[in-house]
Amino acid sequence: MALRLYDTKTATVRDFEPLEPGRVSLYYCGATVQGRPHVGHVRSAVAFDILIRWLEHSGFDVLSVRNVTDIDDKILEKSALSHQPEHTPSPGYPAAEPWFALAYRFEQAFHQAYDALGVKRPRYEPRATGHMTEMFALIQRLIDAEHAYPAQDGSGDVYFDVRSWPRYGELTHQRAEDMQDAADADARGKRDPRDFALWKGHKPTDPETARWDAPWGAGRPGWHVECSAMATKYLGSSFDIHGGGLDLRFPHHENELAQSAAAGDGFARFWLHNGMVTYAGEKMSKSVGNTIAPEEMLAAARPRAVRYFLGQAHYRSQLDYRPTSLQEAQAAVERIETFLTRAAQTLTAQQRSADLDVPDGFTAAMNDDLNVPQALAVLHETVRAGNIALDAGDLDGLARSAGAVTTMIKVLGLSDVPDAGSAGDSHAEAALTQLIEALLEERVEAKSAKDYARADAVRDRLTGAGIALEDSKDGTRWALAQPSSTTSPAAGARKG
Repeated sequence: MALRLYDTKTATVRDFEPLEPGRVSLYYCGATVQGRPHVGHVRSAVAFDILIRWLEHSGFDVLSVRNVTDIDDKILEKSALSHQPEHTPSPGYPAAEPWFALAYRFEQAFHQAYDALGVKRPRYEPRATGHMTEMFALIQRLIDAEHAYPAQDGSGDVYFDVRSWPRYGELTHQRAEDMQDAADADARGKRDPRDFALWKGHKPTDPETARWDAPWGAGRPGWHVECSAMATKYLGSSFDIHGGGLDLRFPHHENELAQSAAAGDGFARFWLHNGMVTYAGEKMSKSVGNTIAPEEMLAAARPRAVRYFLGQAHYRSQLDYRPTSLQEAQAAVERIETFLTRAAQTLTAQQRSADLDVPDGFTAAMNDDLNVPQALAVLHETVRAGNIALDAGDLDGLARSAGAVTTMIKVLGLSDVPDAGSAGDSHAEAALTQLIEALLEERVEAKSAKDYARADAVRDRLTGAGIALEDSKDGTRWALAQPSSTTSPAAGARKG
């Protein structure tokens, strides 16, 4: 059975054949580095990591690209907040943080989360700020083709002319008349409120470092044009797969497709979108208090179990987190590990290297639009068959099962998670630090938004867990509280 994938644009499951035999070109949207990663970010990264691993297992050379959006309205807004006198600095970082320093800090936080879950680095990971020349060229092509125009108010903005492109809405299957207005620039300079910004003219409130000299005036790029320019630079004017979270279909991916096609590019042949993560059936929301951060997951369970949970549902379906989810995932991982340990203790090295292929059922499941739930069922059935063979003294059957299980968990990325297992202390320390810093970051954001009730709730949560906090004009110091009645910061407390 050939690989079949669901294409959002055609709303069908289609046979996948790459443009170039033996090679797959894939672009999926990475982070807008305005804050720490949330669980939706890491779920998406795991989903596309599994796709890449399966393509590679199937014999393809995968040219993968995952972008970093490091210039954006929200990045500038958060940097500006750090310059406010009443702003509480982020733990370990000074007040008045430049936008590029803030973006780089959060880019590293994303890398830490990806690495902790065994997500492979892409072949290329371009930053938007490094591709202005490509954006200038794309915008000029659109102006020349009369699909874009400089703003009518002299602001220096450049807009995509939605009405000039009859196919606008083809990805999300909606008419322009039914779409919401584009809210990414001042409507005064637009011909139509749905026109979206390709270039944003520099404003007096923008930092001088956040401006590039373009043919239409100094400014910075709109969000959508960044991805079109980077995707085609590294993958060509036509490529195989474009992916991202379901929340990016509109307006981001719809606008990417429109501007790229209007400029004459074939762009992506398949559009893949992963589903969202909910909490006990409800949408996650900080205001409701039902969020779960990657750091909290990694503090509550081994990284391999977190990876298993994030990848266990079909990529297009909703993934529902419940308080017992990680324990269930950890139990499933431990069943696999226990079997492989028993097999390793019984088989010789030569026997363990036998038959490293995957069962036909696993191949069929993965080729059926990456049906990971069915693939996991095959994995666990193979573990059961292996245990039966072990108990019966059937070493050949045991070797076949162990080899198949070893390959299946590698395809699913479970064996490549840097899992500390019982190593304990260093992993626990790293997880604790990551969790505390994420909560302190949330407290900073709450204070900046003058949501003092939420800020106090975060502080109470930390002190209740035995974390001593000390606020100062330079930020917040934290340390494990001493077990005595006279609490003081423990040795090695980090200063923020």
